[in-house]
Amino acid sequence: MQTHGTFSAAIPTSLTPLLDPFLRHSSSIRTRSQAQQLHALLLKSHPRPFPLVFSLYSALGLVRDARLAFTAAPTPSPPCYAAVIRCSAARGLFDHSVSAFVRMRSFSSPLADAVLPSVLKSCAALRDPHLGTAVHGFLIRSGWGADLFTANALMNMYCKLCHAKDDGRRNSLAEVSSGGAVGGDSRKSGFSHASQIRLGPLGSVRKVFDEMPQRDVVSWNTLIAGTAENGMHVEALEMIKKMGVAGLKPDSFTLSSVLPIFAEYVDGYKGMEIHGFAIRHAFDTDVFIGSSLIDMYANCTNVDYSRRVFDLLPNPDPISWNSIIAGLVQNGMFDEGLKLFREMLLCRIKPMPVTFSGIMPACAHLTTLRLGMQLHGYVVRGGFAGNVFVASSLVDMYAKCGNVHIARRVFDGVPSPDNVSWTAMIMGYALHGPAQEALSLFQRMETENGKPNHVAFVAVLTACSHAGLVDEAWDYFHRMSNDYGIIPRLEHYAAVADLLGRAGKLEEAYDFISTMHIKPTAGVWSALLGACRVHKNAKLAEKVAAKIFDIEPKNMGSHVLMSNIYSAAGRWNEAAKLRMTMKDKGMKKQPACSWIEIKNELHAFVAHDTSHPCYNKIINALKVLLEQMEREGYVPNTEDVLHDIEEEQKRNMLCGHSERLAIAFGIISTPPGTTIRVTKNLRVCVDCHTATKFISKIVGREIVVRDLNRFHHFKDGECSCGDYW
Repeated sequence: MQTHGTFSAAIPTSLTPLLDPFLRHSSSIRTRSQAQQLHALLLKSHPRPFPLVFSLYSALGLVRDARLAFTAAPTPSPPCYAAVIRCSAARGLFDHSVSAFVRMRSFSSPLADAVLPSVLKSCAALRDPHLGTAVHGFLIRSGWGADLFTANALMNMYCKLCHAKDDGRRNSLAEVSSGGAVGGDSRKSGFSHASQIRLGPLGSVRKVFDEMPQRDVVSWNTLIAGTAENGMHVEALEMIKKMGVAGLKPDSFTLSSVLPIFAEYVDGYKGMEIHGFAIRHAFDTDVFIGSSLIDMYANCTNVDYSRRVFDLLPNPDPISWNSIIAGLVQNGMFDEGLKLFREMLLCRIKPMPVTFSGIMPACAHLTTLRLGMQLHGYVVRGGFAGNVFVASSLVDMYAKCGNVHIARRVFDGVPSPDNVSWTAMIMGYALHGPAQEALSLFQRMETENGKPNHVAFVAVLTACSHAGLVDEAWDYFHRMSNDYGIIPRLEHYAAVADLLGRAGKLEEAYDFISTMHIKPTAGVWSALLGACRVHKNAKLAEKVAAKIFDIEPKNMGSHVLMSNIYSAAGRWNEAAKLRMTMKDKGMKKQPACSWIEIKNELHAFVAHDTSHPCYNKIINALKVLLEQMEREGYVPNTEDVLHDIEEEQKRNMLCGHSERLAIAFGIISTPPGTTIRVTKNLRVCVDCHTATKFISKIVGREIVVRDLNRFHHFKDGECSCGDYW
């Protein structure tokens, strides 16, 4: 709010005694009615508008009233122009701010203090480089180029315009400003739009900086932040050193600008040096520095340090809360992330869209559909449902929690889906089985969204792989580079290799992996090794295993797979030798485990584990189900029991598989008709897959099993995978 002294000179002497209480206590004017009363009082004795009127209207957020008063004035004074320009820029009405500036220049009114920074701010927000350079040319000729405050605003404008494209906007404001109203030829300043292109993204920023007669911390921070944001990380760090040489100390803004550099390059040691500097200069309790440190440590997988930084913040703001929650979730600490989210709500910190984008992956990974639906309710009540980032997170969460139908409903409610939304929905279909839906959605994406990215192609190739669509996959793989210029990455090669392996084209898959332009990883070869087991090709499996062991000698999964392949082929000696090798290397097989959530409690089952309190009830239920299954024609498939034991013992071992225990527990613990959702850490075996189809028909329920590779929806004796997995 402006003070008494600022406006008393602009008010007629006869009105000064009457208005003195208002001027001395202008903060008491808090309503539109009071501001209008003062405005009317001024107009009674003098038709000319006063800066105080515009400042009052602006402070109260009454931009329309300020503009009406300004428009009605035949010849506003320079302070009136300044008030309207600043008010419009502060309220986001950037076109109006520039319009007022153009009008002021057309009447050759002299400039008031702090006008040009507001105009430059508006130019930056409008993303119009022609307009910006025109204003720059004017301030150079008018002598304002040497003003520190104005020069800082000019640098900030050029930073914002670094990525602005000449989109043909050239609106009336730009056209007027390039003429006599603003002051004519911007080329005289040396900063034409063409010169910006020649100098590079930050050339204009650096040129303004180098020509400044004096610089402050803001000047250096603007240049450092712009340099860092444009990927010139080494240069940004060098500038901090030069800043110190110039006798200026970095502040919290400086440090928060460079910490993301170390996060991106996963350089925790350099980040710790900045952290140490922050502690020595008492910046470590600053929420901006704290949030940047949390992000940096989390990206460097040092989430314990992230948590320490957060715990030491005296008053964490919403950004700090969001940073630590996202950092925990990104590092696989899902339960801790959810716990902190609850604490955040208890502290009455209102979530933002980014909060839900950060926490939803925790629900997706833990497959806690109940909690995910609660978060969805909070999203709707908070008015965030229309946010495309939140919607994308919801689509991904519902798909990964086993409810692809709700995922599609959420997706269909997004007005303008972005690449993330499209890709999340396509991958959702890929994981659940309806490949044609995934392909159809991908075609829609091409039509409506224009250009799929590399992640979208991973999704559509995965859909092809899970449905055995070999020809379609090859078509997409080639179109990716031919039509969109996307160079295949490791994940694209892995998807195609997995597809060929599933389809039984083992030799073709081997040749494909061997001729990749990227060096294959153990994970790519492992997909083929898994296919060798399914298709019982022990000879090729040995060649593939040798490749894997050469890359990762202690790759547990591949050792187990190869041992199983030997056992399935009846080569018990080789299997025993491989298990001895694993023992000598200190390798321990990951036990099969399945989870099911009942009444808000997660229950875990390990194969043949008798520790669950309801174990006897579960076994009795399985015995009853087995009798009914056998009457329906079920015959146990003992090929996956890879032990040299009697057939009867093999049959008994099948009944103790973890997913079967979880399914039986779900049946006896929930009302009839309830959908049962089970998650397993390994691939579902052939016999459990067959048995679950029978169980779904007998009990009349849908049973959703998420294994290592995909979702299986069992219903009425059928599976969504079509027995192809």
